[in-house]
Amino acid sequence: MTSLICTLQDHRDDVNWCAFSGKLFATCSGDKTLRIYNTHDFSELPFSPLTGHGYTVHCCCFTSCGQFLASCSTDATTLVWSMSTGEIEAVLEHPGRSPVRICALSPDSAHLVSGASDGSLALWDFPSKQLLRSGAVSDTTMVACCFSPCSQLFMTGSTYGDLRLWDLDMNQLHAEKNAHDLGVTCCTFAPSILSGGQSVQFCVASCGQDSHLKIWAVNKSGYGGYKMQLLHTLTGQSAPVLCCAFSSDGQLLVSGSVDKTVAIYDAKNAILLYTLNQHERLVTACCFSPTSPLIATGSMDKTVNIWRLEDGCSDRGGKSLPELSALPSSEGRTSAADPGCWSAIGRRGMCQRGWWRKASRDWWTDSGPTTLMGQSCSVSQGSAGVRASHR
Repeated sequence: MTSLICTLQDHRDDVNWCAFSGKLFATCSGDKTLRIYNTHDFSELPFSPLTGHGYTVHCCCFTSCGQFLASCSTDATTLVWSMSTGEIEAVLEHPGRSPVRICALSPDSAHLVSGASDGSLALWDFPSKQLLRSGAVSDTTMVACCFSPCSQLFMTGSTYGDLRLWDLDMNQLHAEKNAHDLGVTCCTFAPSILSGGQSVQFCVASCGQDSHLKIWAVNKSGYGGYKMQLLHTLTGQSAPVLCCAFSSDGQLLVSGSVDKTVAIYDAKNAILLYTLNQHERLVTACCFSPTSPLIATGSMDKTVNIWRLEDGCSDRGGKSLPELSALPSSEGRTSAADPGCWSAIGRRGMCQRGWWRKASRDWWTDSGPTTLMGQSCSVSQGSAGVRASHR
């Protein structure tokens, strides 16, 4: 079953994105701010809110160790924040100064990609905060981006409706045209890689304005070519699907929709497990905790709900959960259960985010017949430590 833990009510405008690290939780909003919480009790950190952006903040993401947070905005910048102090470590100005709609960090924290309203992409070396390469897709807006679990590839989605796969040299490896009619809204890689013989397979979920959530297989042949195969089309929501995310073991998939619902699926079997009906407006953001059985969902109702997954949820299917009565606990936060009573239930099989950079690259050139899962965080403080602001 799924239970509501607490509701965060600190933002004054639409919640656009949310992200977990192992110990922290971040949200961003149209009110130009980011808010940072401790995942132990979801109390706000002393340096929160973060107020460095001049306009709407569209997206935020943690490095795999949680030491830094990146955020992007209509103000045409991507900011890098220290999670020790709340200070701005770097200001990355997007080429062409177009509003930045999406950003994503690679699992090894070596690269950051930002995508903008004019269809442009920027690939940054994250340790040095230097621009490596830029590219563009004409006549579209970049609204979705995610890295593969090996950190060597990334996928983008646009308002044109296509999904595109890129390597770190900004070579376009594959374009899946019309993946979603009327436009893509989000895409995300599953955390595992299947490898055997001369082939490698990734799993990707995408959602769009067509009200569909799709699961794809991305296949690499021994000759270096890539293909995408549609595995499942999930239709558990009745309006455009705005966000989606895999659990850290890849077994569950969550999505949020214009119909105000949150859907939780068994990703492997494409079965709807639960529909959550707590939000009063469009659900714009969703994510899983990498270390705990928690889901966060954000909405245009200016709130963020934190949900706990109980063990055995995959044994039931299709259940719709009614709205829950939340009890006030402190300013800006309501609680539907004691937030201190997390259990370890549901944690088994969950892998931590992050890949050993050298190991993943060695594997990329010499993979064996195995299923590879994420390993513990490996980026040393020497490669992503305290740096002077590039502001």
